[in-house]
Amino acid sequence: MSSPIKMVIDPITRVAGHLGLTAYVDPNTRQVVSDQAWTYVTMFRGFEVFLRGRQPPDAIHITSRSCGVCGAAHANGSTRANDMALGAVPYPLGVVLRNMAYVMTDTIYDHSIILNVLEGPDFSAQVFQNYYSSCWQAAKQTKAEYTDIHGFSTIADIMAALNPFTGWLWIHAVKAQILAREAGVLIYGRHSHPPMLIPGGIGTDLSVGESIFLQYMYRLTILTAWTKLVIAAWMDLANFLIDNCDYEKQGLTFEKPTYITGYGYESPELYSNLGDNYTTIYQNIDSIIQEASEGPQTVFRPTMVRNGELLSKSFIDINVSSLEFVNSSFYSDWAKTTSPLTETDPVGNKLAWGLTAPDGTPYYMYHLWNKTTIPNPVAPNFMEKYSWDAEPRLVWKDGTMWSYETGPWARLHAVSHFHPNSPIVKNGKIYIELPTINEVPAWLSSQAPGSMQKWTVEWEVPDYSTTLSRILGRAVDMAAAIFAGWDNLEYGLELFMKNQTSPKTSRPWKQPSFSLGVGMYEVPRGTVRHWMVVQNYSIANYQYQAPTTQNVSPRDNNCKGPWCNNGKAIGAFELSVINTKIMEEVPPSQWIGYDFLRAIRSFDPCLVCAAHFEIKGTGKELKHVITPVCNT
Repeated sequence: MSSPIKMVIDPITRVAGHLGLTAYVDPNTRQVVSDQAWTYVTMFRGFEVFLRGRQPPDAIHITSRSCGVCGAAHANGSTRANDMALGAVPYPLGVVLRNMAYVMTDTIYDHSIILNVLEGPDFSAQVFQNYYSSCWQAAKQTKAEYTDIHGFSTIADIMAALNPFTGWLWIHAVKAQILAREAGVLIYGRHSHPPMLIPGGIGTDLSVGESIFLQYMYRLTILTAWTKLVIAAWMDLANFLIDNCDYEKQGLTFEKPTYITGYGYESPELYSNLGDNYTTIYQNIDSIIQEASEGPQTVFRPTMVRNGELLSKSFIDINVSSLEFVNSSFYSDWAKTTSPLTETDPVGNKLAWGLTAPDGTPYYMYHLWNKTTIPNPVAPNFMEKYSWDAEPRLVWKDGTMWSYETGPWARLHAVSHFHPNSPIVKNGKIYIELPTINEVPAWLSSQAPGSMQKWTVEWEVPDYSTTLSRILGRAVDMAAAIFAGWDNLEYGLELFMKNQTSPKTSRPWKQPSFSLGVGMYEVPRGTVRHWMVVQNYSIANYQYQAPTTQNVSPRDNNCKGPWCNNGKAIGAFELSVINTKIMEEVPPSQWIGYDFLRAIRSFDPCLVCAAHFEIKGTGKELKHVITPVCNT
């Protein structure tokens, strides 16, 4: 019997760095041996520590510095936590502007880059020619089904378009993301750290509002055609890989759907009427899943699914169920050395449903309102502590506990299966009509004139998260963003034209002596969540999770239920590698691990959202250097 091959890929590139993988692979079966695959974050996250003591609005702009790519994701999560904690929600026009900006500066911008520049090269002609020769030969002979939309004749042409630096999709994704960022900056003022987001609203200068709407519409028009092209190309490529290259179940996470989702592109009318104090806003927040009486409806809605079973469609239930542990992470447990800041949520629900750990510790101590970040670096040990990422878990009323995932596939699965009144759902499928476009730049019209035609995106979301379903989910999520962009643009312009002289966007926030806030928002990588405890208008505690925090979670023993892996909870990243077979058509000594990398990159990981400061080695000196803007 051949000995397992130890594969170490560290760092994993094209995922914002600071992620490593170690796996033991059987060279005969080409699969991971006995769940022996570990992913780990190699850098410390410190933002939660130095947020304490600051005024709550500061968190919006500090947490956005978590990352130079998805800063607006954290800014939006923090803004919503501030809305609740400081008792202020925007006027409908303020919600519209938030939605319009986010459509562009994160979703369309981010998905364009991830699909075609960062994930795309793994599916490029260069890779398939050298490592998947039989699949490449089939690609050259396979006609593309959607050639009338994207303009590529064969699957091999699509692969060639993903070649780094030279491929058509690779090059023009860079052009498209510039347009998306420009559109968002019209509203945010800057990206990726939007200075205009404030509690209770947005600070966009609408003295030239008509021009803002017009310039936004011009870019949305081009990006609508671009989105059709991208979705059609990836649908063709994914279908080919499933039919010809045995890729349908590659990168599987949980055997049955296990995920959470949050709100995304909220109804301007419903969000604007949540209330004017943290208790009322929290109590009313689940009303957003209802259909709006006027204007756009909320697109994405809270959903908690465990092992294929819908547990709840309540934001409040998800919050009460959310815990975070550090048994396998480079932190110290705080539960026995700190006092709780709150044992209940704002409406009196006992956090963690009042359950206790086997050692008698109340689980509410592990809720994010009570968690304390205490870094404690030690030597990595896969049997003990091995990652700077903590361990998000969910606990239900029956005492069961589990790890879970989040992402575009999850939110599209959630609305198509459990929220039939979402505006992007029809007959249990994602159903999004993208409008006719009359004029686009030559670089787009010459490649794909069909992308200017009206096209309906239909996708029956599969009941499993795999490498390809996550990638297709990301592509189809672009259509959802385009839909929200047009929906909010039309409604927002109507609101603005009714009162151009003094358009109302923002309500003043309060300075409470005590309050709680939680912001949960659907962002490109999944669900971002921010928790804040306010005392005397200062942050007493702040915790937040990027989608990657939840997906890259290291394994631990905090798992109760038949879905556990030998008694352990294993995070989505590690499961996706464990359930991936190496398909490279070269000897094991030449394996690169492309299939493992595809599985991980399909999550669109962002590790700098979970780790922010590092000085390596001894004898290092940290200097703060101020450079004058001009010399006098």
